[in-house]
Order: sequence, then C-alpha cells, then structure tokens
Amino acid sequence: MDDPRSIPLASGPHRPDRPTPKKRRRKIHTRPKSSIQVGAARADINVTPLVDVVLVLLIIFMVVTPLLHRGVKIDLPETAHHAQRQDTGEQLIVSVRADGVYIETQRVAGVPEIGKDAAPVDEKEITTLHERLKKELRDGSRPAFVRADRALKYGQVRFVLEQLHNAGAGTVQVQTEDHK
Repeated sequence: MDDPRSIPLASGPHRPDRPTPKKRRRKIHTRPKSSIQVGAARADINVTPLVDVVLVLLIIFMVVTPLLHRGVKIDLPETAHHAQRQDTGEQLIVSVRADGVYIETQRVAGVPEIGKDAAPVDEKEITTLHERLKKELRDGSRPAFVRADRALKYGQVRFVLEQLHNAGAGTVQVQTEDHK
C-alpha cells in the first residue's frame, strides 16, 4: 500500500488490470552530476587587471616625475640647447637666491652684495658655508648642481662657485631651463 496508485479513489473503482510502476528509490546522499569534472579547474592568472593597473601607474609617474625637483623654488635662466643630466639623488643641490645660499632646502649663508656700495662679507657665514659644503661633498666624490636665480648678478653666483671649488668639489654643473 505504499504506492499512491493502489489506494482506491473516491471517484471510481480500483482497476487491477493496470500494472503498478516499480518503486523508485531516491538516493539521499548523492550529488547531481555537474558540468565541472574533478581536475578541470584552471589555475591561470588573469593578467588583464594587472596590465591596467601598471599602465595607470606608468602614466601617473610620467606626468608627475618632471614636476619633481629638489631644492628651493628658483627662477632658473633659460638656454636654447643644453645637455640635460638626470638628477639621481646623489648630487648635492646648491641653490642661490637673493635671500641666501641653500643646500637642499636649508639656508646656510647669505649672498654677498656686489658693487661699490657693497657691505663686507660676513666671515662667519663664509666659514659655515665652506664647512657645510666640505661635509656634504665627501672629499670630492659627490657631484654638485648649482641652481641660481636669473635675477642675481654673476659675481654673486661666482662667489658660490668659488666656495664649491675651495671645498673640493670635483664636478660642478649649473642648472638651466630649456628655452621654449
């Protein structure tokens, strides 16, 4: 009497001439077959997002890198054709402005006045500048970049170049901007 068809219905008589179907047993703990077989998983890395990220970073660095410079802000003189050297971070950056001489971003000494009415140069500042340059140059093994404001007189920049020479600088380069 387990078969629901063997129970007599209220609407009509039972038909014994009809064969009863076989009992279907359902397996409880079996999983239906899926389209993914064991060992069919792919272990490949999707490189498309990686390429997208790398290209975005490359564009960002290409845009930002020319804007970076060390030292204080200076209005550099312009030249038509000059050889550009890459700042590797090893060079000593000496900036000369009207308000003083800077090593990297720290003011070390004042710039001497040039002319007939010029005040005498402070020997204490010259000594401080010389000692600091000597310390930073490490016995001439470090190249130096001089960044001088275009509004300065040549004698003021020459003073700084002489101090670099006296401190033992082997290579001194004057930085300019490309004329556009």
